[in-house]
Amino acid sequence: MKVIFLKDMKGQGKKGEVKEVSEGYATNFLFKQGIAKTATDGNIKSLDLQKQYEVKKKDREKDDAKLLAARLGEITIEMKHKAGEGGRLFGSITTKQIAEELEKKHKIVIDKRKMLLEEPIRTVGAISIPVKLYPDVTGALKVQVTGE
Repeated sequence: MKVIFLKDMKGQGKKGEVKEVSEGYATNFLFKQGIAKTATDGNIKSLDLQKQYEVKKKDREKDDAKLLAARLGEITIEMKHKAGEGGRLFGSITTKQIAEELEKKHKIVIDKRKMLLEEPIRTVGAISIPVKLYPDVTGALKVQVTGE
């Protein structure tokens, strides 16, 4: 009996996959647990439509990420922090502070974990921070740190 998996089932199949399973296993376990449904022509067509919708949605998300990456490339965030001699900051500037400043000044919300800053900023000057917006899309955000 052919079934379409509605959820991932370890050792059997992944969500959206069409597989051949025994009729007893399908009726007594998969259908009762809501893990699969029969692979009729209508169900297969609806599965194909759903897959097409998901592909379009991912393409749209990727395009939005590319636009945001271009917009981030044009932005320079200015941060003021207490500094000592030689341009060393008292304390440091973290990705959380940068994300808050970006949201406050430019109304752009980016999760601090997407900023690929290896260690906090501890010196005065300009720095470019890579921001991973989507698996294939990375933008760069410029931060200008000045001493008070």
